[in-house]
Amino acid sequence: MTTPATPFGQIDDTHISRAQWMIVLVAGMGFFTDAYDLFVIGVVLKLLTPMWHIGPLEQAVVGATALVSAAIGSAVFGRIADVFGRKYIYGFEVLVLGAGAIASAFSPNLWWLIGFRFVLGLGIGGDYPVSATIASEFAGAKVRGRLVSTVFAMQGAGLIVGPLLAIGLLAAGLSNDLVWRILLAAGAIPPLAVFWARRHLKETPRYEQLVAKHEAATGLAPSARPHELFGEVREAYGDGQLFRWLIGASLAWFLLDLAYYGNTISNQQFVSAVAPHTSQIHTLFVSLLVFTFAALPGYLLSVFGMDRWGRKTIQILGFGMMAVSFVGIALIGDAPSILIPFVLLYCVNYFFTEFGPNTTTFILPAEIFPVRVRSTSHGIAATVGKVGAAIGTFSFPLLQATYGLPGPMWVAGIASIGGLAITWWLLPEPNGLDLEQASRETAFASPPAVAPATS
Repeated sequence: MTTPATPFGQIDDTHISRAQWMIVLVAGMGFFTDAYDLFVIGVVLKLLTPMWHIGPLEQAVVGATALVSAAIGSAVFGRIADVFGRKYIYGFEVLVLGAGAIASAFSPNLWWLIGFRFVLGLGIGGDYPVSATIASEFAGAKVRGRLVSTVFAMQGAGLIVGPLLAIGLLAAGLSNDLVWRILLAAGAIPPLAVFWARRHLKETPRYEQLVAKHEAATGLAPSARPHELFGEVREAYGDGQLFRWLIGASLAWFLLDLAYYGNTISNQQFVSAVAPHTSQIHTLFVSLLVFTFAALPGYLLSVFGMDRWGRKTIQILGFGMMAVSFVGIALIGDAPSILIPFVLLYCVNYFFTEFGPNTTTFILPAEIFPVRVRSTSHGIAATVGKVGAAIGTFSFPLLQATYGLPGPMWVAGIASIGGLAITWWLLPEPNGLDLEQASRETAFASPPAVAPATS
């Protein structure tokens, strides 16, 4: 498909530059950490449960806490990035994340752990809208899906490093008390390593043009712009089509995260249900195999196929296969004799989740909304998604304790069917379109010269 010329043609018609790959690395390292920090808590809880005598309710609260605060962080950081600029806020979210990770490692009891995980979640939530918007606005139309999905695919490495590090620490004979603290503290290393690089990214040309247009139209200096912009949210969503897309993006993300986070954070408990006599290391090894040979290839295929097959098509396929695999696990039950079919269906599930809606729900909100509310809209969708994640993470251990493994699997299967329907009815296909076409934002002035992304 030939992309029509736009004032941003110098971005939209280029191949991936070195500066754009640097953005992918700097932004992607945050998502490596997001995945590591959010999902390693499942391993930590498995270690802490006998030490601190944690029951199913307490497990659910600890697992869900960071997701609740991530919902808050997405909304707050997302709006700040639209009001004051992407560069203005970028980097500070990883400082919050790193502080929460380090503090969590020194928690003296369950309540301190819950509090510090809340801090960590604020930083994780802030990373979603700002990184997605920056990556999207610096990407060309023909390669935008590949660039933004590569940023998100760094989660795959985070999923693998968590259990791999845990296996290494346990195999080394370290005490469980030391192992869980190291696992949590290690989550601070990657975000703090990229803080300086994030602070030195230049502002995106699309946001610079928005500021210039505002100054030309109002006669106000850019510093006065934040005080005028809150009305733009109401104006933007007054467009019924954009509001429909916001509902679709938010609900699809909610249903995806309900199933995905509930499943992934509780995966150690689920594996133990079908393999109750295996050691902690063996249980971690099963999770590691699933993440390595199913989840990671799914992420890689999303990078390869996003600009070829389109976001909406991939999201529908992914939700459909998630539903099939979740329902299949629910039907076979949780007897120890079903370990092999459980692992096979679990692998199918992870492959199509990462290839499908776990990646596409992140990409779509960064493309289909106008620049003036792009980060805000992504933050809203991510917030609603993380509410779903918190509900799934909180409820799945309780459902398993009451109904066995089929309980949470049925819920996840139904959520996946709902996600497929929402995608089909409410979301557009932005594949191959520049951002102005995808977001129906067709009136724009001449942009400033596009400078390299880093200084």
